[in-house]
Amino acid sequence: MRRQWYGHDTGLTMRMFIVMFLISALFLGFLALLWSLGVAPVFLVVIAVLMVGFQYFFSDKMVLAAMGGHIVSPEEAPGLHATIERLCAMAGLPKPRIAIVNTDMPNAFATGRNPQHAVVAVTTGIMNRLSDQELEAVLGHELSHVKNRDMTVMTMASLLPLLASLIMQSMFWMGLMGGGRDRDRNGSYMMLVYLASIVVYFISFLLIRVLSRYRELSADRGGAILTGAPSQLASALVKISGGMGRVPQEDLRKAEPMSAFFVVPALRGNSLASLFSTHPSLEERLRRLERMQQEMEGL
Repeated sequence: MRRQWYGHDTGLTMRMFIVMFLISALFLGFLALLWSLGVAPVFLVVIAVLMVGFQYFFSDKMVLAAMGGHIVSPEEAPGLHATIERLCAMAGLPKPRIAIVNTDMPNAFATGRNPQHAVVAVTTGIMNRLSDQELEAVLGHELSHVKNRDMTVMTMASLLPLLASLIMQSMFWMGLMGGGRDRDRNGSYMMLVYLASIVVYFISFLLIRVLSRYRELSADRGGAILTGAPSQLASALVKISGGMGRVPQEDLRKAEPMSAFFVVPALRGNSLASLFSTHPSLEERLRRLERMQQEMEGL
């Protein structure tokens, strides 16, 4: 039976709009600065459009390739397909493609440009550690990302810091290769562009982190509503976080660039990186899920 009270989050919708508006304004301001300094913005716009198109149409393939995931058929993973098909029927979603990543790191993620072209992936590590009810709760969380369409916004929003990073690297190498009077003549110009790139990268980085943390809380809420079991999602988060502590540090470093997609980030302990994590703290997530469980039980 389809659940009518599904976790639609007006706050998330507003935040996605505001973040995209601010990042677009920041991008236009950055192009205006480059144009005023004599850089042809058309070249940058063409690069940006190509990058947007590539990320939009191939983001799911890029993420799966980076994680070493592969699409599985109903015959290969009948239980996984049956659970997702049931949850999709309740959420009113088309069934996404399903992938498995062969790694002991316990995690799951969703990617794709829209609900019609979505992929939900789980690792063998999470399948081995969680009960059927806990795994269902995690899959509900990932399907909430699909329902909210925040995957697309995150993919598009990540373009500007990537472009700014490329410009910073270009300025660095141009500075190393330049020499003599050319270096003296262009030094101030290159330094200004370099500093502007740093500012653009930092501001867009913070905006994406703010959106990313809120979208995880929204997906927790939506997944808990969809399955009707906030306590199972809370239990799964505790097990996944505990399992991360047993994953080799080298494996975590390899997976860290994909942390924004995971149900739990690829971080260990209270490291400095956790201050800039794409996810809210485990304590906050557990506190909200506990409150939801009490509300559902009428306490």
